[in-house]
Amino acid sequence: YIEWLLDLPWQEYSPSKFDFKKLKDVLEADHYGLEKVKERILEHMAVLKLKSEDPTGDSKAPILCFCGPPGVGKTSLGKSIATALDREYLRISLGGVRDEAEIRGHRRTYIGAMPGRILQGLKKIKSGNPVFILDEIDKLGNDFRGDPSSALLEVLDPEQNSTFQDHYIEADYDLSTVMFIATANSLDTVHPALRDRMEIIEINGYSLEEKIEIAKRHLVSRLRKEHGLKASQFKINDKALKILIEGYTRESGVRRLSQQISALCRSAAKDIVMNNTKSVNVTPANLEKMLGIPRFEMDLYEKSTKPGVAIGLAWTSVGGDILFFETTLTLGSGKLSLTGQLGDVMKESATLAYTWVKAHSKQLGIPNEVFKHWDIHVHCPAGATPKDGPSAGTAMMTAIASIFSQRMVQPKLAMTGEITLRGKILPVGGLKEKLLAAKRAGITTVLLPKENRKDISEIKAEYLKGLTIKYVEDMEEVIDLALVKKQVRNADNLLSPELIRLNLPGSAGGLPFRA
Repeated sequence: YIEWLLDLPWQEYSPSKFDFKKLKDVLEADHYGLEKVKERILEHMAVLKLKSEDPTGDSKAPILCFCGPPGVGKTSLGKSIATALDREYLRISLGGVRDEAEIRGHRRTYIGAMPGRILQGLKKIKSGNPVFILDEIDKLGNDFRGDPSSALLEVLDPEQNSTFQDHYIEADYDLSTVMFIATANSLDTVHPALRDRMEIIEINGYSLEEKIEIAKRHLVSRLRKEHGLKASQFKINDKALKILIEGYTRESGVRRLSQQISALCRSAAKDIVMNNTKSVNVTPANLEKMLGIPRFEMDLYEKSTKPGVAIGLAWTSVGGDILFFETTLTLGSGKLSLTGQLGDVMKESATLAYTWVKAHSKQLGIPNEVFKHWDIHVHCPAGATPKDGPSAGTAMMTAIASIFSQRMVQPKLAMTGEITLRGKILPVGGLKEKLLAAKRAGITTVLLPKENRKDISEIKAEYLKGLTIKYVEDMEEVIDLALVKKQVRNADNLLSPELIRLNLPGSAGGLPFRA
């Protein structure tokens, strides 16, 4: 016990060097993209520098929490901060920790008692102000031995942790000078009180363009050296990288990409050793031979020859994607059917869209009687994939309006936005990923909610080159921009006016419906 008391760094601090040029250079060198995250870290460091210069002020460090999918660089960001500040770096993984004593220590009366992992780490590095990474804070367990996430409340509260009490040491220890950085994949499982004590910084992942830059600047050179290859022996061009990212990986981060480049390096090393090849240049032509057939297919724009097909934009944890909404009419009694593993929010959006089209049938030139005699089926392909979220309303409404009015949707047009019963278009999130997905899929025009205009400024202009963005406020604007003016009148279409007509009393006639 006395040895523990003497070995703890009670007043031993590493001199923090707030060299902002170095910090910025380290962050730029180690991490491409993540502009908002880097800006927030620089602001955080500036505050710490000003507080350290004020002899009357306290030196409490706020707690940061990097939250995002696996492989986006949460832990390595903490390491970069420690390097830039010349502070000691300490990391403990909280994944699977279920015992409160792991955080607060055991009472000395127990056999094999020892302090918690917080003080164990500080003793190990002999510094009282390290950058301390609490990895996987969302994976903390909870059982009969106590709740470790509740024990962390004292550790991660700047107001309380200046008098942290470990059960083994039983003396107040000041943790307020430690810079705690937590990482989490999801905040859903984090204790609400613990979440409240941390400042959440979202790291959403990288776009295709950013992944290509990360591979060129960091991954290829590092992995080439790890596999004993020289720069002249292994090369990979940009087109091959793009196919590698789109066809062989589907992730927000770059971990899987790193594994695939490692596989290419191993294949190149084998070729050089066994076949005496001087160098291997990876191109789209030989990529499939080295890695096998692509595992993933990107949805590309397909020209529709019939009305009733609209394209929506979706955000997923592995980037953006486009969604096709297909509709068809069958004789019936006005029922709405939905398929394609749609979640509750999307089902409600479809019901809203159908109701709005019925309520505005006169404006759309649709006789009201048709809704009594025709059933509509809305389907979103890839039925094995669950889909949900508040951004498919405009696309569903466009598809339903298109099939009932027999007006085609404009070619190469996609849209995103939620709808209300009054016809308003509500803003949505994930715009960067959605717009990049639209561009990759060959879309040229995108309809966005007017309130999302401010989000476009955060996306680099070169990423949006070739995309025309139009902003809409209500559903009438969507209909005007999305549907062509002329009705379909081809003999191949079973619902064309030439083949079937609506013959009901008081109807307009000449429209693609019949009783």
